[in-house]
Amino acid sequence: MASSMSGMFPGQQTSASHPVGGPGGPGQSGFSATTTRAQGNNTLVDELEASFEACFASLVSQDYVNGTDQEEIRTGVDQCIQKFLDVARQTECFFLQKRLQLSVQKPEQVVKEDVSELRNELQRKEMLVQKHLTKLHHWQQVLEDVSSQHRKPSDFPPPGPLAFLEQASASLPPAPLKPN
Repeated sequence: MASSMSGMFPGQQTSASHPVGGPGGPGQSGFSATTTRAQGNNTLVDELEASFEACFASLVSQDYVNGTDQEEIRTGVDQCIQKFLDVARQTECFFLQKRLQLSVQKPEQVVKEDVSELRNELQRKEMLVQKHLTKLHHWQQVLEDVSSQHRKPSDFPPPGPLAFLEQASASLPPAPLKPN
């Protein structure tokens, strides 16, 4: 894989005498001065930043705002975006190569990172479970409150004409008994 990617970055050493570990092995960096460009000291990150800024500049440029040729505007924006995507792919490739080198040279470091990521994921999921349990308890309480409010009226007979008469007659004093 390392040999198929040689020459991917401008300024990269294309020597065929890479050690078994690939470029970046002991005593050999594989990239000259952190991927410096032939025309200056621009690193891939600097190029990525510049191409990102160029994308925004092309979208807000007065030339494009005042321009009437939509095809020219579209072509210019497409070129800026394509350059950004190309540099982003190169940057991703660089970091993937470094990750591969790290996994070959220090496999225990990769395992430590994986364990750390798994712990973080477990912690995140545990917090999510706790959040859902809190919401569940809240809604169970709301449901209990609502159901208890509905039970109280059901203990009494529904108010109707007969219930009203019973209440009214209960409040009247008893009638005196007439002797026969």
